[in-house]
Amino acid sequence: MTGASGHGRTLARASLVLVVVVALDQLTKALVRGGIDIGDEDSILPGVSLVHVRNSGVAFGAFSGGGIIVVALVAAALAALLFYFFTHMDKRLVWLPTGMLLGGSIGNIIDRVRDGAVTDFVKLPAWPAFNVADIAITVGVIVLLWVIEQQDSASESEGEARDAADGRTG
Repeated sequence: MTGASGHGRTLARASLVLVVVVALDQLTKALVRGGIDIGDEDSILPGVSLVHVRNSGVAFGAFSGGGIIVVALVAAALAALLFYFFTHMDKRLVWLPTGMLLGGSIGNIIDRVRDGAVTDFVKLPAWPAFNVADIAITVGVIVLLWVIEQQDSASESEGEARDAADGRTG
């Protein structure tokens, strides 16, 4: 996909993923805030509990109470993501991790602005509580790494094909 129309579709897809992630994140957090008291835990499956935890750190409680450090880290990561996205809009599936990462970040930022902390609610054994935004961010990072790797693999394959066509070997 190249050109203005291709870039428009890429931006629209990233925007759609962003909106879906924010909506699902905010809906699930509202249900938790309305249905589970802070600190309560309800087992839903063996090893999986619904809890109501307020997290002032970043993903999985890191940098709890970090204030300006948290803001600076999130702002720097989002700026780097947006730079990569807008300079690589022609890369296959780049819209997916971009939408997931922005949606997850915005979902958690909404909580911080509104409540001063993020609502987390899924608890697994030996793992900090997390939410839909955290899931989107984690999966988004993995998908972004895959997109980048696919890009690098494709570039290497094209270079090897050119070398073979020119009669060169590596």
